[in-house]
Amino acid sequence: MSKWRHAGFVLPLVFCCAALAAIPAEALASGEHAAPRWGDFVWRVLNFIIFAGILWYFVGGLAKRFFKNRREGIKSELDGLEARRAAAREKLAAVEKRIASLDAEREAILAESKAQAEALRQGIVEEARRQAAQIVEQARLTAENEGRAVFAEVRAAIADEIVDATEKILRAKLDAGDHEKLIANSLTKVVLH
Repeated sequence: MSKWRHAGFVLPLVFCCAALAAIPAEALASGEHAAPRWGDFVWRVLNFIIFAGILWYFVGGLAKRFFKNRREGIKSELDGLEARRAAAREKLAAVEKRIASLDAEREAILAESKAQAEALRQGIVEEARRQAAQIVEQARLTAENEGRAVFAEVRAAIADEIVDATEKILRAKLDAGDHEKLIANSLTKVVLH
């Protein structure tokens, strides 16, 4: 850094020397023009060096700070850009990974959907079998009940016909005395039992 502090005074001096070197040789030679006055030129150069030194003294620090701050700002901006670039790369990698896993995720969802559909189908089939068994059992019970009712009706009808036929036979074969005897006999059996 100290090297650059001395450069603050050397730079204007170099500039002045360059200005002197830039003066054409014809202007210094005697010819059509009057010879330059070296004393005036030296005072002007000295005046410029002093002006440049004062300007550098007052503005040099500000210029250094400005360029230093500008450099640091650019550096921090570049660091920020690098950080954002790294974050963007991470996000891109995450998105690419997610895109790559979408096929596997889709397959897993399809497999899960198929398993759920199969379970639902099994549930529906089991419920249908249960309802069918229940309907068959109910039909069997209804058929048994109807069979019993028909059997009871048939039995009653047969009993009625037997009674009617027996009554006809007995009326034809029994006379009034036999009838009285049969009734008394039946009453005795009923009372004893």
